[in-house]
Amino acid sequence: MIQSQTILKISDNSGAKTGRCIRVLRGFQRRYAGRGDVIILAVQKIRKKNKKFSKVKKGDVVKAVIVRTKSKEKKRDGFTVSFKENVVVLVNAQNKPIGTRIKGPVSQEVKKNKFMKLASLSSGFL
Repeated sequence: MIQSQTILKISDNSGAKTGRCIRVLRGFQRRYAGRGDVIILAVQKIRKKNKKFSKVKKGDVVKAVIVRTKSKEKKRDGFTVSFKENVVVLVNAQNKPIGTRIKGPVSQEVKKNKFMKLASLSSGFL
């Protein structure tokens, strides 16, 4: 579960390293967001190596899709899925990814929520 002021890792090659959640979208006074939900994020750190070629700058406000969360979620078949860290992928206004690669697997909820481009760029599903 992600709420406002949560620090998140960014798992694409857009140049950003970490960000802070500002707002959870899709709903009036919605407090929490889960995997596959869209949030508004402020970029806090950028990668040193990609400073010149970065597609985003420090302080930029962008949309992001939550790909992995620490909280456990139970699936219908009885398995529980959780990850080590909270990870997002940056998207533009049309919900297309800003970066061209996604590091690590994404959860099945991303595919269900009509982010097929993110699903095809990832290395796998969990």
